[in-house]
Amino acid sequence: MGSGFFAILDDIAALMDDVAVASKIATRKTAGILGDDLAVNAEKATGFLSSRELPVLWAITKGSFLNKLIIIPVALSLNYFFPVAIQVILIAGGLFLAYEGVEKIVEYLFHRTKKGKEVIQDNKENNSEQEKTKIKSAITTDFILSVEIVIIALGTVLDKSLAIQILTVCVVALLATVGVYGIVALIVRMDDAGYKLIKRSNDKGFVASLGHLLVKSLPIVIKLLAVVGTIALILVSGGIFVHNIDYFHHFMPQLPSMVKEITLGLVAGLLVVGVVTLVKKITGKKTAH
Repeated sequence: MGSGFFAILDDIAALMDDVAVASKIATRKTAGILGDDLAVNAEKATGFLSSRELPVLWAITKGSFLNKLIIIPVALSLNYFFPVAIQVILIAGGLFLAYEGVEKIVEYLFHRTKKGKEVIQDNKENNSEQEKTKIKSAITTDFILSVEIVIIALGTVLDKSLAIQILTVCVVALLATVGVYGIVALIVRMDDAGYKLIKRSNDKGFVASLGHLLVKSLPIVIKLLAVVGTIALILVSGGIFVHNIDYFHHFMPQLPSMVKEITLGLVAGLLVVGVVTLVKKITGKKTAH
């Protein structure tokens, strides 16, 4: 009886060792996507009133957890019963990410008609609606990136048992959500931490200087994240096309992978933005009539 109990414990320990090794490999493979996930979601989680930053971030984090709860069983089931569907879902997600990235660029280049004061006034009047829209957008983007993370993690353990596959994917998904949004929380609270340091040091000495640095750095970090997040969207989408469409995988092999991926992301994004704009114009005319 006792020997049987210890044998079970030994099996569990061996399973955990295998999961730890597999998770380490899977996390390393998904590091690039996790970096992009951080850049994209940090940009989406900023720009709110100070009092609303953490509630908004918590809403996005809960959405991210829900995304993983949906994606993991579906991915495992599709991988077993209908593996080609995963490729189709990834490509569709790539088109969405390309659209989001290129739309940001188009918006920045051609539709910046409002001045700063007008934007601030609009934020006060429509804050709740804008908050909901931004949360929804962040959760949707997180869903696409989560699909990519889960699929890559699953791909590293396809030769393992089902138990190791499930546990490894769950560990990577949990680390992705906690790690990404934990860092995002630190970023969005930089200015508050800076103000507290300044207050506690009576605005004197090294601590006060550090506080001022944090306060002054936040707007720069936010602008940088906006740029990096947009590039990340386009790069991830291009990477999805390169790795999941055989023609693009072998297309112009002499090109550096990053150049190929960002080019494909931009072209795909421009096409989708064009189609969406055309559909909006057509449906708008029909509604007007």
